[in-house]
Amino acid sequence: MPDISEILKRAKPREKSVFMCLAGDVIAEIDRLERELAGLSDTWTPDSLASSNPGEKITTKIKALREQMKAAETEFRFRAIGARAWSDLVAAHPSKNPNEGWDPETFPRALVSVCCVDPVMTPEQVDALFEVLNEGQRSDLMQAAYDVNAEATSIPFSVSASAIFSSLTDGK
Repeated sequence: MPDISEILKRAKPREKSVFMCLAGDVIAEIDRLERELAGLSDTWTPDSLASSNPGEKITTKIKALREQMKAAETEFRFRAIGARAWSDLVAAHPSKNPNEGWDPETFPRALVSVCCVDPVMTPEQVDALFEVLNEGQRSDLMQAAYDVNAEATSIPFSVSASAIFSSLTDGK
């Protein structure tokens, strides 16, 4: 039978990371080049055997921009705050609506600030970051902060890792 003191020594709060490209200008340039490339594929035909496809230059630019996007990707790492801190945070951000558990404006931002352990952010820095991010990005950060505190934990299944492992072991 397991000893609870040993279990408690091994227990660690739930963590989760969100990876996000913060270079909106680079994303826009890729979108523009993708449209340009799509337009070429409909109209360009070689006029000689020596002709080179103008899409090659565009594709090279897109590849370089994708590398810039990867370099501009930032990891936001979240950690669960524990039952007492969760309860205190909810109590500090009461909802004006009796059908909601917390204030939907202030609680998620405070939760991101408290749960994001890398980079560490003050509530004011979260507000400044949220002014730059779009709704989907803000939602991803808020959801990760919520998930580390509320989502059930199970052993994740990776299709990619499973396929590689299966090929290495002949499916056994």
